[in-house]
Amino acid sequence: MGKILNYLWRFWLLLLAFFLTIIFGIPVYILSFSKKHYKYAYTWIRFWSYGMFYGMGLRHEITKLSDLQLEKGKQYVIISNHTSIMDIMLTCILFPHHPICFVGKKELVKIPIFGTIYKRICVMVDRSSARSRADVYRRCAEKMEEGCSIVIFPEGGVPDDTSIILDEFKDGAFTLSSKHNSPIVIHTFIGLKEIFPFDNSKGYPGKVKVFYNGILAPSDSPKNLKLSAFETIKKTLVKYS
Repeated sequence: MGKILNYLWRFWLLLLAFFLTIIFGIPVYILSFSKKHYKYAYTWIRFWSYGMFYGMGLRHEITKLSDLQLEKGKQYVIISNHTSIMDIMLTCILFPHHPICFVGKKELVKIPIFGTIYKRICVMVDRSSARSRADVYRRCAEKMEEGCSIVIFPEGGVPDDTSIILDEFKDGAFTLSSKHNSPIVIHTFIGLKEIFPFDNSKGYPGKVKVFYNGILAPSDSPKNLKLSAFETIKKTLVKYS
């Protein structure tokens, strides 16, 4: 009976996504034609994110582990652990004053309706292409010059082994920070792995714990940035899970 309810819940996700993408996707699509209008498009993206997140019965609670404040008008590289598709919506909700652009998989462009909007608001990467991976830094720099902060999930995806607390970080976010002298904002998400996993037969409405870990100053050493960020998120997961 539990699995049947889960599948019905996930079916509601499809219906919700379809209607919200139609409603909010139209203004996003129109506004995204002009780079200078992206900040207005982002408002509609956040409406969509709120609808998806709260519409699935999810809530979030923020705990601040740092007093460092984000500066308005400043661009950041934003990272967190990655365990659920809802990480995307939650990140949009958390950043009302800093329009964000995700670095994401090219394959998501194939999703009907959503894919049309996705390719306008994201930096897409073909992971099978070395050229595409190398070009990410240039395209992210362009987005930052347009006023966007860049979101990268440094694990590169969600590990198939659900027992892994935190997968090894890729270099991208930290190389980008070093190249463009951009601070790194760190959050840790706890609970989404259980509440809304990629396994469609599992999950339930509930409250996600969000921990704001602070801001890492840019450094000439991406390796040191990566190690510091990994240890910060790992310790938070171990302590508060």
